[in-house]
Amino acid sequence: MPHHVIIGGGPVATNALETIRQFDDSPITIVCDEPAHSRMALPYWLAGQVVREHTMTADDAYFKKLDVDARIGSRVTKVDTSANELTLSNGGTVAYDNLLIATGSSPVTLPIPGTDLPGVTPLWDLAHTQGVLDAVEGIAKPRIAMIGSGFIGMIMLNAMYKRGWTLTVVEREPQILPRMLNGEAAAIAETWLGKKGVDVHTGTTVTKITDAGGTKKIELASGQSIEADVVVVAVGIAPNVDFLEGSDIEHTAGTGGAVPVNDRMQTNISNVYAGGDIACGPVLFGDDEVHPIQPTAVDHGRIAGANMAGQNVQYPGSLLMNILDVCGLQCASFGQWQSGADTMTMNNPTGNVYRSLVWVGDQLTGATFVGQANDMGMLTDVGMAKGIMQTQTSLGPWKEFLAENPFDIRRPYVAAGVAAKLRNTTLIGKASKMRQYQFGGAKATATPSAEHAVFVADRGVGGS
Repeated sequence: MPHHVIIGGGPVATNALETIRQFDDSPITIVCDEPAHSRMALPYWLAGQVVREHTMTADDAYFKKLDVDARIGSRVTKVDTSANELTLSNGGTVAYDNLLIATGSSPVTLPIPGTDLPGVTPLWDLAHTQGVLDAVEGIAKPRIAMIGSGFIGMIMLNAMYKRGWTLTVVEREPQILPRMLNGEAAAIAETWLGKKGVDVHTGTTVTKITDAGGTKKIELASGQSIEADVVVVAVGIAPNVDFLEGSDIEHTAGTGGAVPVNDRMQTNISNVYAGGDIACGPVLFGDDEVHPIQPTAVDHGRIAGANMAGQNVQYPGSLLMNILDVCGLQCASFGQWQSGADTMTMNNPTGNVYRSLVWVGDQLTGATFVGQANDMGMLTDVGMAKGIMQTQTSLGPWKEFLAENPFDIRRPYVAAGVAAKLRNTTLIGKASKMRQYQFGGAKATATPSAEHAVFVADRGVGGS
């Protein structure tokens, strides 16, 4: 039987190994330099809603149950594709028949004085999160300055807002969330933050950071300065591919670099796969891109795992999606959300409501939503718009209906048969299974209502 080796411990890795186990009992080795956990759970820990242990996605018992050789705490320093062998930081080696690279990404640093000071930190991993919590311990209302207002930064900002901390955001672009919202939508979110007491500085950069008795002083190019107890640097991420230098695996090192993959998650080396933040692969609309988001990582892991286990599964492509709570204002964007030649827009800044639907012909290819809970999360419009895009459904005359009724996506969704398409869609040719890891070995107890049972019942290839 082939020996499958996975580098990494995030959602790509865990979904790949569980998918492999759906098909065969081949040997699996996982190599990861940190405990397997969910980065998307870190904000909940930071907000005090869960404890650190609840961010974990695997433990020794889990790996033993799935018969996985887990090398946690080890780092890969070299990949030799001619010998099918990895070299580890401790000098050891691991041979493989199939290799999956799922090493994720790391935060980018700012090339300015002061980023190495205590209390100036990224907020990306377990150690960073613990470091921030330690730094503010004993401070009644900590002052936090966030440099960067991208998706990751704003997730962490929202967690700190829940703590009641004093928050300031600095963004070099003219608006917040520049890679998630257009200018009109971002203006609503920025005004909302101001009303919530968050100080926002856009269109300026940080020139240096100094420290005086534990208080950090952030100097801005605009001439202003900000004082903070902790400075969080969230100016971007870069894929972890440095260890591939010298290998035959096609990649581009450094910021913006990635590993090209095909629709089977294969790299240019047929028995080497890649997924998640490091993979530049198929997308639903447009050319291949890197989508560093959790849903794409899960998909990549399942596709790679199935193909490593001898299946022949093609990935239709990932849908860019970001859903974010901005201190109580809900924001979402999907697909090619940037306004195009054919865009329907509804903008009500006073009511904190924004919607745009982007079209190619009668096909919805992008959408942006901003609103409070009753205009966003309490509706199912966001999920239905996503489903329409994922199934690439042509809406025909319902396009004009949405032009007149932008808050009634449900009728086109039902009339075009999107729910039925989703129900009969499978990613890997068989039904998905619930993740086998539960904290402390707890069993899932959720019971679907009669109305929802039909959508979650095991129906062969459906529901994955």
